Amino acid sequence: MDDSPKGLDDPDQAAHAWGRYRNLLAWMILAAAICAAAAITGMAHLQGPLHLVTMFAILGGVGGSVVLAGALMGLVFLSSGSGHDEDVDRRD
Repeated sequence: MDDSPKGLDDPDQAAHAWGRYRNLLAWMILAAAICAAAAITGMAHLQGPLHLVTMFAILGGVGGSVVLAGALMGLVFLSSGSGHDEDVDRRD
């Protein structure tokens, strides 16, 4: 029987998995910034000059939604890729 740690209990595998998660999150933050900038530009084109509060609201709504979706999907990938999903089904 192998008593070596598995999944995120193994420090090397945990470092690799969390590194991939941070990389995915960095790309999602970039995507969120692009989406928010596109939304602000589109709204400014349609409505004319926007107030600063309106731009912050668009940034929070659009950018926040994209980052939140990316963070949650990244955690799903992290859980699946590290073996934690299989640990739930394992019975001792």
